[in-house]
Amino acid sequence: MKKTNNKSDKQLLITLLLSIFVGAFGIHRFYVGKIGSGIAMLLLTLSFIGLLVTGIWALIDIITIATGNFKDKEGKLVL
Repeated sequence: MKKTNNKSDKQLLITLLLSIFVGAFGIHRFYVGKIGSGIAMLLLTLSFIGLLVTGIWALIDIITIATGNFKDKEGKLVL
């Protein structure tokens, strides 16, 4: 039986720092390969209401990353 690796090749610290400093723009999502949601966050920042939404979204991502539950585009945990 083969053991599957559920760990992403992306680094947790880089993902966390990107989400803290430029998270509202979705840059951390581009880093882990989630291009679609990264583009959505980037486009939402063009309006004031959208910026508030992406700020909350980024905060949720920060918590998810810090607790070790954030996944990359392949569904592997960023650890």
